[in-house]
This record gives sequence, structure tokens and C-alpha cells, in this order.
Amino acid sequence: MRSWSAPKVPRLPGVGAPLRLFDTAAGEVGPTQPGPTARLYVCGITPYDATHLGHANTYLAFDLVNRVWQDAGHDVHFTQNTTDVDDPLLERAEQTGQDWRELAEREIELFRTDMEALRILPPREYVGVTEVIDQVAELIELLRDKGATYVLDGDVYFDVSAAPKFGAVSGYSEERMIDLAGQRGGDPDRPGKKHPLDWVLWRAERPGEPSWPSPFGRGRPGWHIECTAIALANLGSGFDVAGGGSDLIFPHHECGAHEGHVACNEWPFARAYVHAGMVALDGEKMSKSKGNLVFVSRLRQETDPMAIRLSLLAHHYRSDWEWTADQLASAEARLARWRAATGLPAGPEAETVLAEIRARMTDDLDTPGALAVVDAWADRALAGGGADPGAPALVTDIVDALLGVRL
Repeated sequence: MRSWSAPKVPRLPGVGAPLRLFDTAAGEVGPTQPGPTARLYVCGITPYDATHLGHANTYLAFDLVNRVWQDAGHDVHFTQNTTDVDDPLLERAEQTGQDWRELAEREIELFRTDMEALRILPPREYVGVTEVIDQVAELIELLRDKGATYVLDGDVYFDVSAAPKFGAVSGYSEERMIDLAGQRGGDPDRPGKKHPLDWVLWRAERPGEPSWPSPFGRGRPGWHIECTAIALANLGSGFDVAGGGSDLIFPHHECGAHEGHVACNEWPFARAYVHAGMVALDGEKMSKSKGNLVFVSRLRQETDPMAIRLSLLAHHYRSDWEWTADQLASAEARLARWRAATGLPAGPEAETVLAEIRARMTDDLDTPGALAVVDAWADRALAGGGADPGAPALVTDIVDALLGVRL
């Protein structure tokens, strides 16, 4: 599947420090330790509606991971999926009388334009589930051959008893996992299952639903197995970071981790599980199911996309926060100040700015701290301080390369 165009990232003097991130599975901030190539997998959208600020907040977080790794000298192998066949997409298509494929393609294209406008670095592989049905089926066959599956009324389930480390990613109790499974697309109460936490790998064909041939009969993939198959095919087991929103901790990342573990006999499936916080509107998490959304495409009609990006950067990526219109106004004012300061013929020296922003960004992506560093430099520059003619250009490049904001 086609990705989107990549912005040019300036090269900065020197080399950045190793990146430290909060690993959900470890419960603490620790160093990422990639080799020459850093491997990143980020779970993509289910394309039944437009990109909202919650999506943008997540993909911005992992764009920063990408940028900081590149600044530290790593080549970054970034893979992302799009779930272009799943229950929410099919339900929306039926509700609106659209062909599900046309709905998916339209929303994927809108997502591409939103990501490009926000200057999110594109993945090397951008993969739709419908492109890899055979890979998914092969992985399910491997899990079956290892004794990790069973069949219930034609559906193929993963047997959670085959995953001795189950719960290691989320750290949740069994009671909480069962509750969340019911809220987030699982079927813990289905009669005939061996355990409430068993999850579907292959959904047998239902009337009116799309289906594909497989060794298990016609049907389509379950939710979690797609990302496991795509990550394995492109990054291999033991890749550096698996990322997504915090609502993916369970069941999505938990289940995918154990599919990979059983398939490859290697733990962990990803070296770190990193999660972005949730964005709320009117007191509730922004979500398509609730309809309380602020769409990126609509905001782009009202303001510079760089102001949108700055409004997201003002919050630490792991924090949960609530969107209000005044945040965008503040970001627009900040963007104007930064552009005015970097448009001056000279300014205060900027080498310290580079060192300080690198320090903040490598410390679990402390973007509020990084913004404060640029704010302080801009205030000094606009007050007439400094006479370094190269400083405005260097600050422009720093902000572009590490924060992704074009001035």
C-alpha cells in the first residue's frame, strides 16, 4: 500500500544521545538500545472515519521516536499497518450504504494527507490487512502446529493456556483483562470457549461479510494477528519498539506479544511497548464510537498544520489530556513568535539550545521542556539579545529536525 511523502529532515551538528522511553511492560523509563537499524512498529487506524486529534497525538509521539533515533545516527525501519477490514469498518459501511472497500480507501487517503500536513515521517512499509491475508493464514497455521489454537464453530481461537507469560505486557489482573476484553472487541462470554481470554485468530465467513480462502475455510483475520504477522514479516521478532495509544495495551499489544512469542520462541516479541496517552473532549476520551471528535482535516482548514502540531507537542506524549480551543490559539501565538525570532538577521547563540533540546527529547520525549527551551531563546532574540548571524538558521533546523515543526 502506498505511504505518504516524506518531509526533508535537516542534519544537525554532532550526534544525539541514546533515547530513553517508558516501557509499559517494564513499568519504567529505560534506554532503547537499537543496533545500527532501529526497528519500530506502530499500529495504524481502522479507516472508517477521518483522522482525529487522538490519532494525531499517537502518531506524533512515534514520529518523535523516529526523529530522535535518526538524530542519534540510527537508520530507522518503521512499519505501520492499516486495518482495512474489521467489524467497525463493515458496520459503518452498512450504516451509510457504502462499499466497505471504497470507504476504507477514502479514509486512508485522508489519513495520508493529514499525516503529510503534520509532517509525520512515513513508514517504510504501510500495509493493509487485505494485502497480507496469506501471511496471516500462514502464521495461524504455525500457531496451530504448535498446539496453541482450537476451533469453535468454524472460528479459530488462540488458547491462552499456550501463553505462559500472558499479562506480562499490561501487568493487569485477570479480572481487569476480562473486563477490558469485553469492552474492546473481545468475546469473553462466548459459550464454548476454553477460557474467557482466548481470542479469535480467524473469523469464519458470515453472511454478507467479505471473506478469503484459507486452510481453515473462508473467513477473515481476527484483530490482533494482523499486526503480529506484519511486524514479523517486515521487522522480525525482537524489534525495538511496538507503539500505539494506551487503549492498545490490552488486549491488542498483550495478545500480539504472545502470538509472536509462541510463533518464534523468543521473548519479548518487542523489546519495549510504548504508549501514548488519550485525548479527551467534553470530559470523555475522544473516540469514533462516541462521536466526540476533533478532526485534523477540519482544523487544517482553519489554521497552519504546524500550529496543530505545536498544540500536541505542548503535552507529554504519555499524559491524558483534554482538548480545548484555547490550546490552538496558544499554539498559533507560539508559532508566530518562533517565526518572528528565527526571521531576525541574528540572535543568541544556539548551540546550547541544541544540547538542551536533545537532553529533553532523549529523556522520554519531554516535549513541554523542549518547547520551553525554544520559547526562552525566542524571547531573548525578540528582546534584541545576541548577535550570532547563524543562530536563527540553526534554531530553525533544530525545531524542524527534532520537533518536526517547519518555521
